[in-house]
Amino acid sequence: MRASPINTMAPQLLQFRQLWRYPIKAVTLTVVLTTTAMLNLVAADPQTNLLNKGCSQYNATNLSNFYTNLNDTFFQLRSQLSGVNTKFATGQLAKGSDPVYAMAQCRDYLSTTDCVACFDVAVVLIRNCTGANGARVIYDGCFLRYESSTFYNQTTLPGNMGICGNDTAAQPTAFQTAAQGLLTDLETATPRINGYFAAATREVSGGGGTVYAVTQCAQSVSESGCLGCLQVAYGNIQSCPPDTDGRAVDAGCFFRYSDTAFFGANQTTNITPFLGVGGGGSSNKDAIIGGVVGGGGCLLLIVGLVLWYHRSRKAKATSRGEIIGASELQGPTTFSYKDLKSATNNFSNETKLGEGGFGDVYKGTLKNGNVVAVKKLVMETSRAKADFATEVKLISNVHHRNLLRLLGCSTKGPDLLLVYDYMENGSLDQFLYGEMRGTLNWNQRFDIIFGTARGLAYLHDQFHVTIIHRDIKCSNILLDHELQPKIADFGLARLLPEGQSHLSTKFAGTLGYTAPEYAIHGQLTEKVDTYSFGIVVLEIISGRKCSETKTVEDEPVAEYLLEQAWKLYENDLHSKLVDEILVVSDGYTEEAAKKIIELALMCTQTPASSRPSMSEVVMLLSDRSMDLTMRPGRHAFMDKDKKIRNDASTTPDSSTSNATASFTEFSGR
Repeated sequence: MRASPINTMAPQLLQFRQLWRYPIKAVTLTVVLTTTAMLNLVAADPQTNLLNKGCSQYNATNLSNFYTNLNDTFFQLRSQLSGVNTKFATGQLAKGSDPVYAMAQCRDYLSTTDCVACFDVAVVLIRNCTGANGARVIYDGCFLRYESSTFYNQTTLPGNMGICGNDTAAQPTAFQTAAQGLLTDLETATPRINGYFAAATREVSGGGGTVYAVTQCAQSVSESGCLGCLQVAYGNIQSCPPDTDGRAVDAGCFFRYSDTAFFGANQTTNITPFLGVGGGGSSNKDAIIGGVVGGGGCLLLIVGLVLWYHRSRKAKATSRGEIIGASELQGPTTFSYKDLKSATNNFSNETKLGEGGFGDVYKGTLKNGNVVAVKKLVMETSRAKADFATEVKLISNVHHRNLLRLLGCSTKGPDLLLVYDYMENGSLDQFLYGEMRGTLNWNQRFDIIFGTARGLAYLHDQFHVTIIHRDIKCSNILLDHELQPKIADFGLARLLPEGQSHLSTKFAGTLGYTAPEYAIHGQLTEKVDTYSFGIVVLEIISGRKCSETKTVEDEPVAEYLLEQAWKLYENDLHSKLVDEILVVSDGYTEEAAKKIIELALMCTQTPASSRPSMSEVVMLLSDRSMDLTMRPGRHAFMDKDKKIRNDASTTPDSSTSNATASFTEFSGR
């Protein structure tokens, strides 16, 4: 099965610590080790094209012990990989609480230098997960994973995926035949090869070039486990040809093919001895056919078995999304309505935490002492109630450290209830312009921006179905005890009947945060969330509501936040938008603030195609230099007849004053 085209943006090394002050702890060892390797990256080829990354939603309990164990484990792995012809390493350390189990593997065709360089890149990127007690990074050249418990024998997990390229081979039919035949043979041979690695080539008939392919399993799995993993991987990659390249990734194995050589001619494996009878390889097809040609009944039986085998293999390959630690779609825990009613003191005003578009939220204490948040949904239509079980089952399987965890639900009482983790610090809006205003410093606000971006990127690109939130705003971003952001209410908009919403408008969202193309024309894509994220970032930086007007300097006209941000940007006065409290806070620099504001404006550009994806936003925020190759240039305001109008601003001298009056109608007044 196909995923989106491969992300060709290689992660930057030595990221963001100095400029952005992102609090990655205890990285000194890794940076020292990485710096030397970086000097040779231009001449070498560690193949650090990023294929997949994920972080556990759970944090370590004792960060001091955790970072000590993590650093020592990474040191173990690096020492092993630095040895002669060592491409696989495991390590573990369980001092005190928060044990760490880690595994690293390079493709066998990499040199020791390239293997270590790829590992160093992976270590830098995996530390973006900060205190998460599990994480993994997969590149073309290597793989790194750590967990809080042993996982070395894991092979295939839900969320395994195929990644296909964009270019079609010059001779599609011939290339497809050669590629699929080679992949089938590698699937059969690799589990029988010592070390579970094979690299092979196959000529395309008619002078159509060559197919290059590799397969690899983790050396800690069994032969049957390797075979089972590669069977699923083949099911995920077999639809890629005649595309000229493709990958399949899983917890315990890896598939890759290309029409371009990515390993040396002297590094191929002779797989013929491993394609014996029963192997299913294309090299023994003639023998199989000759053996059954005299028995029509046997031939029919074999055909039937082959069809059943391929169908079952495709069925196994249908899951996509988080590949490490992902859970089956088992559904949420079912709570008793009576118990939740008792836990919230009969949904009393004393336990009420807030009012949302989808219903009121109450604080509850369960019989076991656990504190939870209970949302009483306002879903009156029969269609919403019919879809409730299906959608909630989906939402309950979304696991990410920056998304609010759904614990369960109740469907048997007079109301539909959702049970969430309780966030003691409430919502972000209270810290920006509520009773907690002024308590967040620069570092904390950047962490919130970064975490929110990661949560949205997961919903858009990493879960096995795309979830568009549609209502990103500060009141839907909750903060845990460490002030880390948790996006709430994701997936609930899917329960709304077509043409209706909790706002009684034609879209599910909040005016002022909603992208113009969605608010007016109902055009829904992931870039709707990108726009809302941009507005939220401006609110975080300025400490202002997007729907409130304010004057700047000697300007006689009060302006809404987005309009004012564009005008200040065009006059190179970014810093005047920044909350005065931030200017004197730890870690703040004017340069950093300007770049964050520019990124926010890029997210609000029109048309939607000019906005970055949330995965690209995460990469930009992860980059120490945050080099914006394209500066924000187009923004949209609404005319009085409710038509979207673009204003191009490509130089600091351009003006948006002619849009001032018409924007008030769109901004939520």
